[in-house]
Formats: sequence, C-alpha cells, structure tokens
Amino acid sequence: MLAALHSGVRGGKWYCLIDKVFAPRNLAAAWAKVQANRGAAGVDHQSVEQFGRNAERYLAQLHEELRTDQYRPQAVRRHWIAKPGTNQQRPLGIPTVRDRIVQTALRNVLEPIWEERTFVDESYGFRPGRGCRHALRRVQQLLDAGFTWVVDADIRSYFDTIDHGQLMTEVKRAVSDGRVLALVEAFLKQGVLEEMRSWTPERGTPQGAVISPLLANIYLHPVDVVLVESGFALVRYADDLVILCQSEARAQEALRLLGREVERRGLQLHPEKTRVVDATAPGGFDFLGYHFEQGRRWPREKSLRSLKNKIRAKTRRTSGRSLAVIIEELNRTLIGWFGYFKHSHRHTFERLDGWLRMRLRSVLRRRKGGRGRGRGADHQQWPNAFFQQRGLYSLAVAHAAIRQPR
Repeated sequence: MLAALHSGVRGGKWYCLIDKVFAPRNLAAAWAKVQANRGAAGVDHQSVEQFGRNAERYLAQLHEELRTDQYRPQAVRRHWIAKPGTNQQRPLGIPTVRDRIVQTALRNVLEPIWEERTFVDESYGFRPGRGCRHALRRVQQLLDAGFTWVVDADIRSYFDTIDHGQLMTEVKRAVSDGRVLALVEAFLKQGVLEEMRSWTPERGTPQGAVISPLLANIYLHPVDVVLVESGFALVRYADDLVILCQSEARAQEALRLLGREVERRGLQLHPEKTRVVDATAPGGFDFLGYHFEQGRRWPREKSLRSLKNKIRAKTRRTSGRSLAVIIEELNRTLIGWFGYFKHSHRHTFERLDGWLRMRLRSVLRRRKGGRGRGRGADHQQWPNAFFQQRGLYSLAVAHAAIRQPR
C-alpha cells in the first residue's frame, strides 16, 4: 500500500488518494477485516452474515458510489455498554457494515502515511505492531531506570470532545486530496441514532468507528511532539498516558506543559484524576489495567472487580450445570485473563485461586443441602487437590511456571 501511495506524494503531502480507497482490492481487504471482526448490525439492520451472502455485488456498489462521489455514510447506531469494573455505562457507536468497510478501506490508505514518518515511538495505542504489552514494558523499563516520579494523566471525555476543525487541520497537513478529506469529514459528521432520537455531533469521534482510533492519534500527535522534544519520557496509549521523570520538580514541569498543550487542543485534564505521584511511595498509579506501586505491579482494583464479577456469574450457587462444565467455562476466562496480567506480583494469583476455590466449594456445599459459602470442613471434603484433579486452571501454578529458569 505504501509503495502505491508514494506515487501521489508531492512536497511532503499526499495527493490522488481516493482511487486507492475505492480500489476493488482495497475494498475486498477491508471487507475481510470487517468480516473477521464480526460485530453487530447498524441502523440498516444488515448483519455481517447478510452482507457476506452478496459481498461481491455489495462491494461493487461501494466501489461505484465512491468512484462517482455518490457514497454517503449512514447514521451510527448508539448502544450503551457497561464500563468494566464499574456500574457505569459508556456509549458505543455502531456504524453499518458497509460504512465499516469504507472506514477500513480509508484507514488502510491513511494509516501508512502517519506511520511512516509522523507518529512518535512514545505512542502505542491502536498502531500496527504495537499494543498494551509494549507500553507496559516501556513503563517498567523507565521505573527500573529511576524515573519514579509519574504524571498520571486523564483527559476528560477525550473521544467526545475532539474539535473537528482542529482535527481536519492536522489531517490536511499530510493529505491534499479533497475527496479523501471530504470522506473523513463525512464520517465525523455522521448522524447518531438512539432509539427514536437522532442528532449530528459537533465534536468528537464516535467510539466504535473503525477510523476513530487513527483520528484520535492524529489529534494528539502535536502534544506528543512537544513533550518528546522537551525531553520527557512519555508513554501514551490513546487517551491513557503517563510521563515518567527522575524528580518531582521535573514531573511538575511536565504536568504544566501537558496541561497547556492539551488546552490548546480544546481538551481538559480531569482535575481529580490527574496528579503527580511518587511510584516508590504507598499509593502508586494505574496504567492500562495494572497498578504500579513500590517496585511491584498487580491488577488495578477495577480489573480485579471485573474478573470477580465474571467468575461470580459462572459460579452461582443455584447453578444447575455440572462441575465439569463450570470449570471448563472458568478456565477459558482465567487463561485469557492470566495472559494479560501474568506479570503481576505472585500474591495476586494465590489470593485469587483461594477465592475461586471458595466459590466452587460454596456451589458444592449448596448441592449437599448446606447454606452460605464454603468454609471449615468444606476444605477437607473438597481439598485443593480435588479441583486440581478436575482440571481447574491455577493462576498461581501458571505464574510459577513462567518464572522457572529456562
């Protein structure tokens, strides 16, 4: 893709990009990604499966609409989902399948432009070949190197408050194809439909839209540049960021600079969630699901609460499923969770294993006519080895295994 794009670059800006967006090969690749990600239907009620039955015809239609400037995105369906570890909900925008395909095709063209020479190494979120584990590894490296004064920053309602005008200004710094710019703007102005109410957003990018993470990174890129050029150790994952320093004075300086640059983008730092902390002292800070404190890290409280809520749902005392089925479902959850949080302190896993076995003993106790949760003699009747023999995944055992010298 990047080689094809270079044919349309002049003076550091890209022209003649729209033909790359609607190229049949690009649309087909975009459809393959949308199909793999599945997802719900949008306002037109067309599912991924329904689109797939006539994919060749639908893709040809999209190609022709984009080629002749007849394509218009439909409204985004607003859906509310639970925020992990809380009782709150957050809005999710669900575009139609055809709009997701076009957004993916557009992202396929725009992303390499910023990846090749624009984005800084300190940005990790929603970028090819980068992810949470890379950002977490960098944070740990900096802490180990003595950068223990941390600016723990939270941008208030980031995705909802992005200024469209400033965002388009940033996009235009690299792209001069008017039809591509119009397509980006059309997605920013997509209507939102929630039950019987509809409106057109004046700010923000819809969470759930394929193009949103890229646009969000483009919007914060100028902030990244100022911080990095000022010599600060930044680690950013979308709107979740920390700046690690070797002194409190330096951290306070970083916070002032961050606040000023964020305000220039029309954004705000959350006054209650943004602070300077000493990572070597009690209290620590949270980042990407982990809690860092005094040289150790473990899952933050919300992450633990989210896991326990999932386990509770699978281990209700009134459950009529067999123990084997319950353990099979638990194992799927535990293995996935451990894959992300395996770098936590060992006490995390020992405590969770004990709590989980208590939940299972409570189920077995109820089936024998008892009440309350598993305790006392239940440990003798159903010892730890009982659950091990039945294949229950042990977080502590898994953690010990990865710590064994190779």
